[in-house]
Amino acid sequence: MLVTLEGLDGSGKTTAWEALRDETEAVFTREPTDSWYGDAVGRSIRDDDADSLAELFLFTADHADHLTRVVRPALSRGEAVVSDRYSDSRYAYQAASLADYDALAVDDPLDYVRRVHEPFTRAPDRTVYLAVDPETAAERAGTTNKLERVEYLRRVRDNYERLIDADPARFVRVDASRSEDEVVADVVDAVGGILGE
Repeated sequence: MLVTLEGLDGSGKTTAWEALRDETEAVFTREPTDSWYGDAVGRSIRDDDADSLAELFLFTADHADHLTRVVRPALSRGEAVVSDRYSDSRYAYQAASLADYDALAVDDPLDYVRRVHEPFTRAPDRTVYLAVDPETAAERAGTTNKLERVEYLRRVRDNYERLIDADPARFVRVDASRSEDEVVADVVDAVGGILGE
Protein backbone atom coordinates (compact mmCIF):
# COMPACT_ATOMS: atom_id res chain seq x y z
CA MET A 1 0.00 0.00 0.00
CA LEU A 2 1.22 3.49 -0.88
CA VAL A 3 0.20 6.20 1.59
CA THR A 4 1.12 9.83 0.94
CA LEU A 5 1.12 12.93 3.12
CA GLU A 6 0.15 16.13 1.36
CA GLY A 7 -0.46 19.74 2.29
CA LEU A 8 0.82 23.26 1.96
CA ASP A 9 4.30 24.16 3.11
CA GLY A 10 3.97 24.89 6.82
CA SER A 11 1.08 22.46 7.35
CA GLY A 12 3.16 20.19 9.60
CA LYS A 13 3.34 17.39 7.08
CA THR A 14 7.05 16.67 7.47
CA THR A 15 6.83 16.80 11.28
CA ALA A 16 4.02 14.23 11.16
CA TRP A 17 5.97 12.07 8.68
CA GLU A 18 8.97 12.08 11.03
CA ALA A 19 6.74 11.07 13.98
CA LEU A 20 5.27 8.24 11.91
CA ARG A 21 8.73 6.79 11.42
CA ASP A 22 8.83 6.01 15.14
CA GLU A 23 5.33 4.53 15.18
CA THR A 24 4.89 2.66 11.90
CA GLU A 25 6.57 -0.16 10.04
CA ALA A 26 6.95 0.96 6.44
CA VAL A 27 9.39 2.30 3.88
CA PHE A 28 9.60 6.05 4.50
CA THR A 29 10.48 8.28 1.59
CA ARG A 30 9.89 11.80 0.31
CA GLU A 31 9.85 14.11 -2.67
CA PRO A 32 11.94 15.91 -3.68
CA THR A 33 14.27 12.96 -3.18
CA ASP A 34 17.88 12.93 -2.07
CA SER A 35 19.02 11.97 -5.58
CA TRP A 36 20.77 14.30 -8.00
CA TYR A 37 17.35 14.86 -9.57
CA GLY A 38 16.10 16.07 -6.20
CA ASP A 39 19.17 18.31 -5.86
CA ALA A 40 18.29 19.93 -9.20
CA VAL A 41 14.73 20.48 -7.95
CA GLY A 42 16.08 22.14 -4.81
CA ARG A 43 18.24 24.51 -6.85
CA SER A 44 15.25 25.40 -9.00
CA ILE A 45 13.04 26.09 -5.96
CA ARG A 46 15.64 28.54 -4.65
CA ASP A 47 15.81 30.35 -8.02
CA ASP A 48 13.03 32.93 -8.26
CA ASP A 49 13.69 33.23 -12.00
CA ALA A 50 13.55 29.52 -12.81
CA ASP A 51 11.37 28.70 -15.80
CA SER A 52 8.12 27.16 -14.56
CA LEU A 53 7.79 24.64 -17.36
CA ALA A 54 11.41 23.50 -17.01
CA GLU A 55 10.84 23.22 -13.25
CA LEU A 56 7.81 20.97 -13.84
CA PHE A 57 9.99 18.56 -15.79
CA LEU A 58 12.71 18.60 -13.12
CA PHE A 59 10.08 17.59 -10.56
CA THR A 60 8.70 15.01 -13.00
CA ALA A 61 12.15 13.48 -13.53
CA ASP A 62 12.64 13.26 -9.76
CA HIS A 63 9.23 11.58 -9.41
CA ALA A 64 10.03 9.05 -12.17
CA ASP A 65 13.35 8.16 -10.54
CA HIS A 66 11.67 7.90 -7.13
CA LEU A 67 9.16 5.41 -8.52
CA THR A 68 11.86 3.29 -10.16
CA ARG A 69 14.39 3.39 -7.33
CA VAL A 70 12.21 3.33 -4.19
CA VAL A 71 8.43 3.10 -4.52
CA ARG A 72 7.84 0.27 -7.00
CA PRO A 73 10.59 -2.01 -5.58
CA ALA A 74 9.21 -1.62 -2.04
CA LEU A 75 5.63 -2.27 -3.14
CA SER A 76 6.71 -5.32 -5.15
CA ARG A 77 8.32 -6.71 -1.98
CA GLY A 78 4.96 -6.31 -0.24
CA GLU A 79 6.10 -3.41 1.93
CA ALA A 80 3.98 -0.38 2.78
CA VAL A 81 5.37 2.96 1.58
CA VAL A 82 4.73 6.30 3.31
CA SER A 83 5.83 9.31 1.28
CA ASP A 84 6.16 12.92 2.43
CA ARG A 85 4.85 14.56 -0.75
CA TYR A 86 4.21 12.68 -3.96
CA SER A 87 2.37 13.25 -7.25
CA ASP A 88 -0.42 15.41 -5.77
CA SER A 89 2.22 17.96 -4.73
CA ARG A 90 3.37 18.09 -8.31
CA TYR A 91 -0.13 18.59 -9.58
CA ALA A 92 -1.03 21.27 -7.05
CA TYR A 93 2.24 23.20 -6.96
CA GLN A 94 3.41 23.01 -10.57
CA ALA A 95 -0.08 23.76 -11.88
CA ALA A 96 -0.06 26.89 -9.69
CA SER A 97 3.33 27.85 -11.16
CA LEU A 98 2.09 27.33 -14.71
CA ALA A 99 -1.09 29.39 -14.23
CA ASP A 100 0.71 32.51 -15.51
CA TYR A 101 2.97 30.81 -18.03
CA ASP A 102 2.06 32.65 -21.24
CA ALA A 103 3.86 30.28 -23.61
CA LEU A 104 1.84 27.26 -22.45
CA ALA A 105 -1.23 26.86 -24.64
CA VAL A 106 -3.47 24.88 -22.29
CA ASP A 107 -6.75 25.87 -20.66
CA ASP A 108 -6.19 23.93 -17.44
CA PRO A 109 -2.64 23.65 -16.06
CA LEU A 110 -3.74 21.14 -13.39
CA ASP A 111 -5.14 18.80 -16.02
CA TYR A 112 -2.01 19.27 -18.13
CA VAL A 113 0.35 18.31 -15.27
CA ARG A 114 -1.76 15.26 -14.46
CA ARG A 115 -1.68 14.17 -18.10
CA VAL A 116 2.13 14.48 -18.16
CA HIS A 117 2.33 12.02 -15.24
CA GLU A 118 -0.49 9.69 -16.26
CA PRO A 119 1.48 7.24 -18.45
CA PHE A 120 4.05 6.37 -15.78
CA THR A 121 3.02 7.34 -12.25
CA ARG A 122 1.56 5.01 -9.64
CA ALA A 123 -1.39 6.59 -7.85
CA PRO A 124 -1.41 6.56 -4.03
CA ASP A 125 -3.82 4.16 -2.37
CA ARG A 126 -4.65 6.74 0.30
CA THR A 127 -3.58 10.32 0.98
CA VAL A 128 -3.62 12.18 4.27
CA TYR A 129 -4.14 15.86 3.51
CA LEU A 130 -3.11 18.35 6.20
CA ALA A 131 -5.47 21.27 5.68
CA VAL A 132 -4.38 24.75 6.74
CA ASP A 133 -5.13 28.21 5.36
CA PRO A 134 -2.45 29.78 3.12
CA GLU A 135 -1.80 32.68 5.52
CA THR A 136 -0.97 30.35 8.42
CA ALA A 137 1.06 28.10 6.13
CA ALA A 138 3.18 30.99 4.84
CA GLU A 139 3.74 32.31 8.34
CA ARG A 140 4.85 28.90 9.62
CA ALA A 141 7.04 28.17 6.59
CA GLY A 142 8.73 31.55 6.84
CA THR A 143 8.28 32.40 3.15
CA THR A 144 11.89 31.38 2.52
CA ASN A 145 11.30 30.63 -1.16
CA LYS A 146 8.88 31.36 -4.00
CA LEU A 147 6.68 28.34 -3.17
CA GLU A 148 5.85 29.64 0.33
CA ARG A 149 4.21 32.99 -0.52
CA VAL A 150 0.57 33.54 0.41
CA GLU A 151 -0.78 34.32 -3.07
CA TYR A 152 0.95 31.30 -4.53
CA LEU A 153 -0.23 29.03 -1.71
CA ARG A 154 -3.82 30.13 -2.32
CA ARG A 155 -3.60 28.74 -5.85
CA VAL A 156 -1.94 25.57 -4.54
CA ARG A 157 -4.70 25.11 -1.95
CA ASP A 158 -7.36 25.54 -4.63
CA ASN A 159 -5.63 22.86 -6.72
CA TYR A 160 -5.54 20.46 -3.77
CA GLU A 161 -9.26 21.02 -3.23
CA ARG A 162 -9.91 20.14 -6.88
CA LEU A 163 -7.90 16.94 -6.46
CA ILE A 164 -9.85 16.03 -3.32
CA ASP A 165 -13.18 16.76 -5.01
CA ALA A 166 -12.20 14.48 -7.92
CA ASP A 167 -11.26 11.53 -5.68
CA PRO A 168 -12.76 12.04 -2.19
CA ALA A 169 -12.50 8.39 -1.14
CA ARG A 170 -8.72 8.49 -1.38
CA PHE A 171 -8.21 11.48 0.91
CA VAL A 172 -8.30 11.77 4.70
CA ARG A 173 -8.44 15.41 5.77
CA VAL A 174 -6.65 16.45 8.97
CA ASP A 175 -7.18 19.92 10.43
CA ALA A 176 -3.61 21.24 10.54
CA SER A 177 -4.53 24.60 12.07
CA ARG A 178 -4.33 23.05 15.55
CA SER A 179 -1.31 22.39 17.74
CA GLU A 180 1.54 20.24 16.49
CA ASP A 181 0.78 17.49 19.00
CA GLU A 182 -2.88 17.29 17.95
CA VAL A 183 -2.01 17.21 14.24
CA VAL A 184 0.68 14.57 14.66
CA ALA A 185 -1.63 12.40 16.77
CA ASP A 186 -4.37 12.57 14.12
CA VAL A 187 -1.95 11.73 11.31
CA VAL A 188 -0.49 8.79 13.24
CA ASP A 189 -4.02 7.51 13.92
CA ALA A 190 -5.09 8.01 10.30
CA VAL A 191 -2.07 6.26 8.81
CA GLY A 192 -2.29 3.45 11.38
CA GLY A 193 -5.91 2.93 10.44
CA ILE A 194 -5.13 2.96 6.72
CA LEU A 195 -2.30 0.45 7.01
CA GLY A 196 -4.48 -1.74 9.20
CA GLU A 197 -7.22 -1.98 6.57
